[in-house]
Amino acid sequence: MLIRPKLTDRQQQILDLIQRAIARTGAPPTRAEIATELGFKSANAAEEHLQALARKGAIELVSGTSRGIRLKSDTLRAINESRGKSLAQSVAEFAQLALPLIGRVAAGSPILAQEHIDKTYYVEDSLFQRKPDYLLKVRGMSMRDAGIMDGDLLAVQSTKEAKNGQIVVARLGDEVTVKRFMRHNNLIELHPENPDYQTIVVEPGEAFEIEGLAVGLIRNTMLM
Repeated sequence: MLIRPKLTDRQQQILDLIQRAIARTGAPPTRAEIATELGFKSANAAEEHLQALARKGAIELVSGTSRGIRLKSDTLRAINESRGKSLAQSVAEFAQLALPLIGRVAAGSPILAQEHIDKTYYVEDSLFQRKPDYLLKVRGMSMRDAGIMDGDLLAVQSTKEAKNGQIVVARLGDEVTVKRFMRHNNLIELHPENPDYQTIVVEPGEAFEIEGLAVGLIRNTMLM
């Protein structure tokens, strides 16, 4: 039985804000960003509301990172149902996506080449506001402060274009990496979300290509 969390108006505002941020940039907002957006005096006020949302089972908080906020699949279903969707739409929310999990990518070959696919996962499409095309297993902790941890499965929408601030999957020569995209005039910068890692600067003429945008995140335990 699906338990629908009863949220206050302010909690619902924060939940909507988290959803919009993930859909727009691929990562949840920081406490400071929530406070600024909703007019709180401090990030502590945002933290109190997030803790309340976590206690109600609407979100999961990951300690040690400013963007450690994860939406739960039950929450998304409850939100959609509470907004009065038609029966046909509610049934559609339980439709599943077949998403290939991409393993290590061979140099010079398409990221979705058959030899790169380790397995296929079937997940509810209500998990995502923007439809992903594949899952990529995260390696390393360079995006830790965006709530993207080693071993997570990043949901990726295939595209060759990105806006400043979006989290992208990019190909640099023979390597594929996940970073925050920024373009300044003729230079492209790929920013980590961990101070232990350096920004990657792509000079004009270097082999570089955007493979996709991050549109969600799944923990392996959700798929077991």
